[in-house]
Amino acid sequence: MALERTFSILKPDATERNLTGAVNAVIEKAGLRIVAQKRIHMTRNQAETFYGVHRERPFFGELVDFMVSAPVVVQVLEGDNAIARYRDVMGATNPANAADGTIRKLFAKSVGENTVHGSDAPETAAIEIAQFFAGNEIVG
Repeated sequence: MALERTFSILKPDATERNLTGAVNAVIEKAGLRIVAQKRIHMTRNQAETFYGVHRERPFFGELVDFMVSAPVVVQVLEGDNAIARYRDVMGATNPANAADGTIRKLFAKSVGENTVHGSDAPETAAIEIAQFFAGNEIVG
């Protein structure tokens, strides 16, 4: 097992329904530690930068609009194989296809309002963490 960090966002559909604590409980039950967390209202520039990889896709504008529509909670999670573990606990992007007990099965409203984001690789995690956190904000 490799101790690593990953990045997480609890999206507007989660914060609007006061699900931060419930989602965090699932994260912690999965053996991940929340080593940094803050509630922010993402700016349009932050959202466009964060989701820049999707800029040419037809859903980009709708995604950015959604992410700036309400506060989000950005997090750094730490644990053994944190990236894969968090992706497992998030569940499939489409909540209808997500496994029982996963965050998206429990809380997501739709494919678009799917409650959480998680990094897909170590390189991505490092970039995403650096976009929202300074090193001294991450306390293991």
